[in-house]
Amino acid sequence: MNDKQAKLGGQFDQTVVENIIDSALKAASSHGVTSAEAGMSVVSGLSVSVRLGEVETIENQRDSGLGITVFIGHKKGSASTSDLSETAIKQTAKAACDIAKYTGEDPCSGLAEKELMAKNVMNLELSHPWNIAVDEAVKIASECEASALDYDKRITNSEGATIDSHDSMRAYGNSHGFIGSYPTSRQTVSCSVLATDNEGMQRDYFYTIARRHEDLQSAKEVGRQAATRSINKLSGRSLSARQVPVVFSADMASGLMNHFVNAIRGSAIYHESSFLLNQLDQQVFPEFIQFHERPHIIRGLGSSPYDSDGVLTYDKNIVSDGILNNYVLDSYSAKKLKMKSTANAGGVQNILIPDTGMTLDQMLKEMGTGVLVMELMGQGINIVTGDYSRGASGFWVENGEIQYPVEEITIAGNLKDMYMGIQAISNDTEKRRKIQTGSIWVDKMTVAGE
Repeated sequence: MNDKQAKLGGQFDQTVVENIIDSALKAASSHGVTSAEAGMSVVSGLSVSVRLGEVETIENQRDSGLGITVFIGHKKGSASTSDLSETAIKQTAKAACDIAKYTGEDPCSGLAEKELMAKNVMNLELSHPWNIAVDEAVKIASECEASALDYDKRITNSEGATIDSHDSMRAYGNSHGFIGSYPTSRQTVSCSVLATDNEGMQRDYFYTIARRHEDLQSAKEVGRQAATRSINKLSGRSLSARQVPVVFSADMASGLMNHFVNAIRGSAIYHESSFLLNQLDQQVFPEFIQFHERPHIIRGLGSSPYDSDGVLTYDKNIVSDGILNNYVLDSYSAKKLKMKSTANAGGVQNILIPDTGMTLDQMLKEMGTGVLVMELMGQGINIVTGDYSRGASGFWVENGEIQYPVEEITIAGNLKDMYMGIQAISNDTEKRRKIQTGSIWVDKMTVAGE
């Protein structure tokens, strides 16, 4: 381990990290490149798993990596290293330059515009180290699992409870003179158990996640939720083919809306591989749907002061009154489309989708008859055509009331129709993901099982 790596142990030193970025940029510039950028991450963490009252795994993680990208005219070369010594940095910069000499010209390659760079790195309070000892982590994981196993005699086995605590430092710099870094933390408690009755066995899980461990749900509550979800799936039935309304539970609805984000990414648009091609400024949702991107939420799981290109992030409304206002663009895709970066290199940051004022129970009553989807399986999504077909499980609803669990069914439709067919969004907002939404009621989908 070299001196720089030694200094990166424990709590990360931002000055050391930024000095490494500076060294990488200087090493690249010594080769006469047109421009260069460097990104670095340092991650430290603890993961403890307990199964059936016994410690199953204890993992300590400590990783670091540096990537250097150079541009010679419009030729691009990239190289990376986990060795942060001066010699390794110089070798990595040279390797990136050697690669660039053999790549083709791309007029859209290069840094984001200088005027878009973040001038100051705002403090969004993203780092709250837990500093939890292994013994304490084992105790909390054991309490979590015990809460699930003791909840009901039908909980007959466990896949374990896990405590994860990770801290990281991310840094980025480029030859515009921008160098920025900020620390983050992420704490998680999760549990997965199995329930059994005369009809068979079911598995489900639950988790809580936050920047600060004080904001986590209690370990006992996580265990109870995992047990409840597993028990509720017992004695599931299949369904004959039919067309009915479908409600996606909040955590499934977040994934449903993520398909929309994938379809409006710059790369999908300039490759002409999206079912939402040429839909800018067009109605893509009902008028009550809004997509608010808010990257500067204090302690937000998706918050970031700048994107992976160093571009200052900012509030925007991607969808207003159901109309698509913006694609999701990094610097490269913006240039390809002759547009401006939307500060989304690396993805979206905190998408907030407001509800329509109903609880989930009220929404089910309004729907009357249909399927409440609690779990989805498979990857049957075609972003080019919008065709959607996935395995699912959940509950059959009649007269606005849950009647029985359903399993081994398939739900199918087309995303374009599904989005326009949204009837309501309930107020049980899922806040554990970057895309925050409540449960979503879609007017009609094809459901098949038997």
